[in-house]
Amino acid sequence: MDLLLEPGNLDGLVILIVLVMFGPAIVLALVGFGVLKKYKKAAKVLFILAALYLIVSLGICGALMAGY
Repeated sequence: MDLLLEPGNLDGLVILIVLVMFGPAIVLALVGFGVLKKYKKAAKVLFILAALYLIVSLGICGALMAGY
């Protein structure tokens, strides 16, 4: 835990950006799988939202991580 608190260490920032990139997309996909049998249309919408979020977040957060 001391490694994340050292001055000049940006590991925590990288972890936060990765969580923002993949976290909501994974949650949307899991909820989509959860409601797939009962609500097929809602699950389809959730899968589309998860894919769309992943595409946008990889573009924005990927650019931040690349240093642009």
